[in-house]
Amino acid sequence: MSKVTQIVEDLLTPILEEMNLELVEIEFKKEGSNWFLRIFIDNETGNIDIDDCGSVSERLSQRLDEVDPIPNAYFLEVSSPGAERPLRKESDYRKAVGKHVHIATKEAVDGHTVFEGELLSFADGRLTLKEAKQTHTIALEQIESARLAIVF
Repeated sequence: MSKVTQIVEDLLTPILEEMNLELVEIEFKKEGSNWFLRIFIDNETGNIDIDDCGSVSERLSQRLDEVDPIPNAYFLEVSSPGAERPLRKESDYRKAVGKHVHIATKEAVDGHTVFEGELLSFADGRLTLKEAKQTHTIALEQIESARLAIVF
C-alpha cells in the first residue's frame, strides 16, 4: 500500500464507519497525464447508490482539502465495486461462500492457475472451490487475484 492510499484510508475509515459502509479498495494511479484517486465502497446488502457515493465523495474531499496529502492534481472517483467485486480480505471470502468466483493463483494448483466456480467454503486461510466436476483447495497466500464472477 502506498503512502497516499494509506493516508486516504485513514481519512476515509471514520466516514465509512459512520455511514455503515465498507471500503473495498483504494486505487491511486496515473492514466495518461492525469492522476486518479478511486474509492470503491460497498455495504452489507451490496446496494450502493449514487447518493452514497456522492456523500462519501463530498465528505472525503473536505478531509483531503484539510490534510492535503496529495501534492499534484487528481480526479476523485467514488463508486461501488460492481457485480464482479474483488475479493481481498478474509471477510470478503467468507461473504462470497456459495457464490460464483474467479480465482487466479501465483503458481499452479492441481495443474491450473485460473479457476472459476462456486466457492464452497472458506476457513483457516484456505478456500474450497467447486469447478465443474473437480474440487480445489487453495490457500490465500497462493492467490494472485480473486473476484466474484457473473454466470451467464
